[in-house]
Amino acid sequence: MEAEFKGIAKEIGFRLHVWSATSGLLDVASKSVRDCNDPLAVLLAVPELPKESIILLRDIHAFLSGEPNPVLVRQFREALQHSKANSKVLVVLGCRLCLPPELEREITVIEFKLPGKEELSIVLDGVLESAGIKTLGTPVREAALDAASGLTTIEAENAFALSVVETKGIDSTVIAREKAQAVKKSGILELVETGESLESIGGLDVLKTWLLKRKDAFGQKAIDYGLPTPKGLLIVGIPGTGKSLTAKATAKVFGVPLLKLDAGKIYAGIVGQSESNLRLVIQTAEAIAPCVLWLDEIEKGMAGSKSSGATDGGTSARVFGSFISWLQDKTASVFVVATANDVSQLPPEMLRKGRWDELFFVDLPNQSEREAIWKIQIVKYERDPKDFDIVQLSKATEGLTGSEIEAVFIDSLFQAFGDDKEPTDLAIAQALIDFVPLSKTMAEQIVGLRTWAKGRARFATSPLAEHRLRKLAV
Repeated sequence: MEAEFKGIAKEIGFRLHVWSATSGLLDVASKSVRDCNDPLAVLLAVPELPKESIILLRDIHAFLSGEPNPVLVRQFREALQHSKANSKVLVVLGCRLCLPPELEREITVIEFKLPGKEELSIVLDGVLESAGIKTLGTPVREAALDAASGLTTIEAENAFALSVVETKGIDSTVIAREKAQAVKKSGILELVETGESLESIGGLDVLKTWLLKRKDAFGQKAIDYGLPTPKGLLIVGIPGTGKSLTAKATAKVFGVPLLKLDAGKIYAGIVGQSESNLRLVIQTAEAIAPCVLWLDEIEKGMAGSKSSGATDGGTSARVFGSFISWLQDKTASVFVVATANDVSQLPPEMLRKGRWDELFFVDLPNQSEREAIWKIQIVKYERDPKDFDIVQLSKATEGLTGSEIEAVFIDSLFQAFGDDKEPTDLAIAQALIDFVPLSKTMAEQIVGLRTWAKGRARFATSPLAEHRLRKLAV
């Protein structure tokens, strides 16, 4: 930000002054420093500065938050009035917005976006110059800048420098690794490395086809064709049926990074912090774009928005309103994939068309899907599907979800390991004897979810694959 203001001051012919509580007030042009480390002292010094000046106040908001000194607040307001009349500009630099009510309406808030490729390119050139690296191929350079998208200039500089130290050059893998760590620091977003693809999902043919038709939607060809930027999809269904797996596979289909958002961690106890957290999430996602933003079990984070006025002063409602507004109006290439188990907890505004490109319902797997799931799980644990009767296994596991089928196979592996043998169909049958599937413990809820989905959501599995819904033992 200071670099930007230095360029602005030079362009409009203003003098630039920078203040901090540790080094006093610096005149950038003359390099002279005035000894006024106290925030009140610098505000008293503002009238003495020449006209047509920009005064950058580093972290002065920290002295104005909480229970601020009323004298400091009063002096700040008077310094603002003086500055308006004498062509001076006071600029508060900080990483969070926390101003007392007396100053909220007197200060214009400008939110700096994370640096784009142009700014990151300047940082990269500086690191290359200091490291003595003269040339860098265009593909390597583009890969490095893509990997650094979403970082601040300081974080990017550190990542570039670490890459030089580790590899004696610029390696996008090292930069991406550092970005994953930087994104994780917030505790809200996580950059997920996943090897899952559509081949990892058994069934869901309609959903797979829908995703494949949009795999090039973020490319230049789609832009030239006039396609709007895809918004995202909401996947509702029974727990364990592959919703989260689909979110991971979506990023693989599009060939973009996957960001996972824990919606519950957005909310914080400090007034205004929840809204600030959401802004950080949006800003980071848009800086990394194109990317997939995954909201797992979204109902847990958004369910309380209806009654939040009586429980949390309206924080949940404000956060929810900001999120769906962004979802509706966003232009950045951020594809949002949200999953939900209990659709009854979601507000109606979240479900309407326009928020999402499509709303999918994932049911219990049918027989052909169970066969595919069995093959995937058997191969996953390094066994040969030919050694098992897949058709009979799929019939024996009717009513089980994909994750339950995996659990049954893992149980049979443990039993076979204890007997010092390889797993067999008999071992799997024994594991099924005492297994109680979700379709029995949650039969009523599943029936209700299916009833809701009819006419409201698109089924992720083609009805031609199975003409009847799986029976439930109530």
